[in-house]
Amino acid sequence: MSSGKRSVAQNMPFEGNSIDSRKPLEGKCFGSMPFPDWFVAGNFFSISRNTESSMSTLLIQNGTLATLGENNRILTDHSLLVENELIKKIAPTEEMRDQTADTVIDAKGQLVLPGFINAHTHFYSAFSRGLGKVPPSKNFVEVLENLWWRLDRLLTPEDCYYSALVSCIDAVKHGTTTLIDHHASEGHVRGTLELIEKAVLETGLRGSLCFELTDRDGPQVAQDGIDENVEFIRAKKRDQSSRIKALFGLHAAFTINNDTLEKAVAAARELDVGFHIHTAEDQADQDHSLKTHGIRVVERLHKFGVLGPQTICAHCIHVDEAEMDLLAETDTIGMHLPQSNLNNAVGVADVVKLIDKGILYGLGTDSMTNNLLEEARVALWAQHISKSNPSVGFMEVWNALLVNNSKILSRYWDENIGTLEEGSLADIVLMDYYPPTPFDENSFIGHMCFGVAHSSARTTIASGKVLMRDHQLIGIDEERIAARARELSQALWDRF
Repeated sequence: MSSGKRSVAQNMPFEGNSIDSRKPLEGKCFGSMPFPDWFVAGNFFSISRNTESSMSTLLIQNGTLATLGENNRILTDHSLLVENELIKKIAPTEEMRDQTADTVIDAKGQLVLPGFINAHTHFYSAFSRGLGKVPPSKNFVEVLENLWWRLDRLLTPEDCYYSALVSCIDAVKHGTTTLIDHHASEGHVRGTLELIEKAVLETGLRGSLCFELTDRDGPQVAQDGIDENVEFIRAKKRDQSSRIKALFGLHAAFTINNDTLEKAVAAARELDVGFHIHTAEDQADQDHSLKTHGIRVVERLHKFGVLGPQTICAHCIHVDEAEMDLLAETDTIGMHLPQSNLNNAVGVADVVKLIDKGILYGLGTDSMTNNLLEEARVALWAQHISKSNPSVGFMEVWNALLVNNSKILSRYWDENIGTLEEGSLADIVLMDYYPPTPFDENSFIGHMCFGVAHSSARTTIASGKVLMRDHQLIGIDEERIAARARELSQALWDRF
């Protein structure tokens, strides 16, 4: 492909200007880069969550706690004290009757869990919801060509920011507090990760970000993708934030040539960072690799040095046993995305075999939802139907969400995330649930699958800050954000 395709998006009007993907956005400053005037003026948050606040305490009383982790405990009638962003104390409610705090939440009749972790998503896809101008696709490659590659070339920087805002607000409403995002906006590359970072920070969440490097739009856009990843990774290594981390994004093996892959690996090695890449999502990825390079996808990634403990290989549907062994030997992370896979008719990953091989295999949503309990249920049904066995995959699927996702974050964050323990980051979700049958460590996952999953997040807390209480967002003007998002998405649809 020629780099000329990039001009389709660059020639679109954006706040009265045509913006080149390689130039910094013009306007006032935030962080290390300048932003346009709309970015500073569009303030929809009455509470700042961008910086650490002064000492604050939060007490959750009378709840039933599920600690999760390798040794999940169910603690009935317990209370939990948060100081700043950390869990300070967990004890029976009776022992903490005299405990005071700045904010007190009565969790009677509620299940208290660690905030959910969405380990692979795409904020940029938010504006595709309801888009009816996409021609029917016969296979996965046509889905990419007819929808996603057209859309990502047309996104403006403001589209990227609001797509992230909309996605993060939806995450808060579903109790999802950490998201690993994989961004693409090939028409506007440079500076977009910092825009997305601002959206994540403003909504109070935690995230890992990257830009999708690809050769499909020509050498200049590919170089922009390398530069965008490198600059953002360097910035995150400097500030050592507990809120935002960075990976080096790659689209997929079949859209990255050897020269570009070599450059990306060299840059990532210098930065000591892992990759985030779609891997054998469809058989087309394998067919291309075998025809063009004479080896299979995972073998090629291994040959170039992409695999390793900090690399996420999303999907891994069309991998053979030798490729599974390579993923296991290199301790590479795998990722299950069942709703997306079923929607795109690309197949169902062999979750049980991948995990039996020793691969750390987590659960994401590929932006289909931010409801991780819904995703886990679909993952289980998909295993049943693909194996014609109604008993297969139960523990593997639920452990991917409730145990493995936390382990994945431990490879990027020094802090403990995804468990309710003293000293862990206070990412917490409260869900209404009165169990009608015995509820303990042995029955917990059954309750999650067939009971709690039918409830909804009532209160969401991240880094010790209440983002939603009793189903009401705190300090976020969702109505105004959604109104602007509708204006932007309509303009995007008109360009599509």
